[in-house]
Amino acid sequence: MNINRVEIDPARPLAELTATVNTLCDETEKAAGKTAVVLHLASSSGDSPWPGEIGVSAVNRWERAVRRLERLDAATVVVAEGVCAGPALDLLLAVDFRVGVPGLVVNLPVNDGHFWPGMALYRLVQLLGVRRARQLVMWGADITLARALELGIVDRSGDGVEEAVRAATALTGHLADRETALRRQLISEAATADYDEALGIHLAACDRELRRLHTAAAARADQAVKAAS
Repeated sequence: MNINRVEIDPARPLAELTATVNTLCDETEKAAGKTAVVLHLASSSGDSPWPGEIGVSAVNRWERAVRRLERLDAATVVVAEGVCAGPALDLLLAVDFRVGVPGLVVNLPVNDGHFWPGMALYRLVQLLGVRRARQLVMWGADITLARALELGIVDRSGDGVEEAVRAATALTGHLADRETALRRQLISEAATADYDEALGIHLAACDRELRRLHTAAAARADQAVKAAS
């Protein structure tokens, strides 16, 4: 299994962060076999205004890069430490599994009393539901690791990158090769699709899985015949 580890400094300029995420996606898409991505987000301060003095086109490029990460056909894991704010929060909410290092504080993006209306808001609603997301946005308090675990913003407390690698290995072990994106799509769409619409999508996925199982069984039988001869 391939594990693509990347250190990301959320304090870097947005254009640089966008390029880093796109490069990571390029490398992951080209990798052969089962692949997992581990992002290490470390920041000592969340004081920098987000997103800073940029134009909306730069925001669009960043959001597209995060969406690309979110849709990778690979298990994605973040380990976050220090202060998770701004771009780090965007990345945290876009992955499959989140590990928080003790002492982690999650800061929601607020500038001069105004909540930044980026896609982190959308992902918070998708993750927590409207009621809890509204409470966080309206009150705007910092979120401790204990509270983040309670809410489900963070999945596990751990010591660092090695914990994230173990999580990535476990996640990937439960998935067929190059089927991560499909499973993720089925989960996300289940909340909004009606039964008949969902049935067709799930049957197509079942057909793909049955064909994969058939091919794997045939390969094992062929190996057994060769070993016996």
